[in-house]
Amino acid sequence: MIEFFFDCSSPWTYLGFHNIQPLATELKVPIRWRPILVGGVFNSVNPSVYASREKPVPAKRDYMLKDLQDWARSSGLHIVMPPTVFPVNSVKAMRGCLWLEPQGKLVPFATAVFEAYWGRDEDIAQDAVLSAICRQCGIEPEAFFAGIAQDAVKAQLKANTDELIRRGGFGSPTIYVNGDDMYFGNDRLPLVREALLRGCR
Repeated sequence: MIEFFFDCSSPWTYLGFHNIQPLATELKVPIRWRPILVGGVFNSVNPSVYASREKPVPAKRDYMLKDLQDWARSSGLHIVMPPTVFPVNSVKAMRGCLWLEPQGKLVPFATAVFEAYWGRDEDIAQDAVLSAICRQCGIEPEAFFAGIAQDAVKAQLKANTDELIRRGGFGSPTIYVNGDDMYFGNDRLPLVREALLRGCR
């Protein structure tokens, strides 16, 4: 099994979310999607992220932007760094992923959220943007906002985040193969493939 802990506020997670699906289909391995709040992870175990944003190394920042575009091109995705809102408050979107999972709509909804934020610079914290995404995915917006306001949904998002921290995670996306074999980031997917193939032997 693959567990995929993710937050839609990360472009690298967009890449990983997109790229792991054909891999799992090819190898006939199920994915358990685990929405989290990556800000909660950073606050608890990886606050250096904030320091690097405040005082970036210019050469490293420039290369990161190039690297992101190289990966986007390789993956067939359109990704732009949002000039308007970054970082974004993704809590409603991630609660939405949790609420929609039992309905079989997590993947199309999360895909639409990624496309809105990383492709069109739309603020996914805004109810109007989320409502439009819901309608795009065949979801009734009123039911969506009622669903994500449920205490059980809020508690599960926190529980997922806390679980990732307990298991040694420090960011998004974090991938586990068969329970305890951890991989971090889209660029580790070749290693995820190898781990899955070893497990199939």
